Amino acid sequence: MELSPVIPFEPISTNTLPASGDWVAQIKWDGVRMLTYFDGKEVRLINRRLNDRTIQYPEIADIASYCKAKSVILDGEIIALKDGKPSFHEIMRRDGVRNSKNIPLLIKAVPVVYMIFDILFLDGEWLVDKPLQERQQLLSRVVSTSETIQLVANHADPDSLYAVMEQHDMEGIVIKDLHSKYQLNGKDKRWMKKKIIHDLIAVVGGVTKRGNLVNAILLGLYDDSGELWYIGHAGTGKLTQNDWRSLTEATNAMVLEKKPFRNTPERSKEAIWIQPLITVKINYMAWTRDRNLRQPSIQSVVSVSPQECNFSQL
Repeated sequence: MELSPVIPFEPISTNTLPASGDWVAQIKWDGVRMLTYFDGKEVRLINRRLNDRTIQYPEIADIASYCKAKSVILDGEIIALKDGKPSFHEIMRRDGVRNSKNIPLLIKAVPVVYMIFDILFLDGEWLVDKPLQERQQLLSRVVSTSETIQLVANHADPDSLYAVMEQHDMEGIVIKDLHSKYQLNGKDKRWMKKKIIHDLIAVVGGVTKRGNLVNAILLGLYDDSGELWYIGHAGTGKLTQNDWRSLTEATNAMVLEKKPFRNTPERSKEAIWIQPLITVKINYMAWTRDRNLRQPSIQSVVSVSPQECNFSQL
C-alpha cells in the first residue's frame, strides 16, 4: 500500500465551551476512531494506534460503494448501537474479533455505522493544510451516505448540543474551529472535547501494588441486602504521591484473607483484600454491560460511611 498510516489529530479536554468565534460542535460518538486509506488499488482501515482493522469491517472496506475518489484518506468513528445509543461494549465485539470466519455472523449480530467527519487526502493531494470548512465541503462531495455510512453533522450551538447529550446520557461533544488545519500526530485547542462525567462515592475493598506502593484500588457498592459488589478498579485521577503513600499505610493495617465482594473482581489474582472502610469519590463515563465502571477516575478520599456507598445513589 502506497499511503502510509498517520496518527490522527486529537481534541484536548475542556470544561469551558467557546462563547464566540467560528466554532462548530459535533456529537462525540462512543466508538473506535478509524482512518480509511485507499491508494487506488487497496483499502486499509487503520485505528489511532496504527493497528490494522480491515478484516473486522468489510462493509466499510468496500469503499467503492460510498466514496467516489481515485485515492483518499477518510477520518471517522465506527460505532455500534444498543437500544438506539452507541455502545462501546458492542463495537468491541466487532473490533476484537481476529478470526475472519466469525465476521459474517458478526456483521448481522453487530451492525456498524461509519461516522465520517474529515478527509485528509483526495485524488493524490494532501488536504491537511486546508481549513476544516473546506475539507468538509470536499468530503460531502465525494461520500454518499447510507445506513452504514454517515457524515457527522455540524451544530452551531455547543451549549445546546451538550445539553441534549446530557439528556440522552451520551458521551459528550467535540468542538472544532472551522478555520483549523488538520495537525497530523497533533493535539491542540483548535479541536476540543467536553465529556459528560458522572460521579459516585464507592468503598474500597481491595488494592493492587507495584513494589510496596498501592497503585490501584478495587471499588464496590452495597445492594439493598448489604452485599458488597465489585464495580471496577481505578488507578488514575487526582491522588498525589503522598496520597498513595498514605493509602498504602492505611490499607496495610486492613488486610483480609477473603474478598469482601459478592462477585469476583477481574484483578483477583493480584489483589490484596482489605476491610471495606475507606471511601472515595469517583468520576466515570458510563457503566458496562457487566455493571463495571467505564474509565473510573479517583477524585479524592472522602469521609463518608461505607454503608452510604450503595446503588441507590445512582
